[in-house]
Amino acid sequence: MIESIKGVNGLFSNGALTGVETGTSNSVSAAAAQGTGTQMSFAQVMGDMATEMANTVKLGETKSFEAIQGKATTREVVDAVMNAEQTLQTAIAIRDKVVTAYLEIARMQI
Repeated sequence: MIESIKGVNGLFSNGALTGVETGTSNSVSAAAAQGTGTQMSFAQVMGDMATEMANTVKLGETKSFEAIQGKATTREVVDAVMNAEQTLQTAIAIRDKVVTAYLEIARMQI
């Protein structure tokens, strides 16, 4: 189901979406929290966010399949699916803001 997200690879030159892991990592927040001073491009930030979103949705999907097989508890499934839903809603909100900003820039007079 979620494998179609890998088609987003062509949008980024750095190939940020090459692999989807089932664990969650927050490299963007970790770099910001450490204050390392490393400069990240907009494409890298968006790529990291998309990767994290895909990983979270993949984890929710995996937990759902584990529940069907009897390997996961209902609590684990509900937590994973709710986390995936929240992450997806955040990604949609960010996408909407980016599209709105692009449209505003496109309407500017030169």
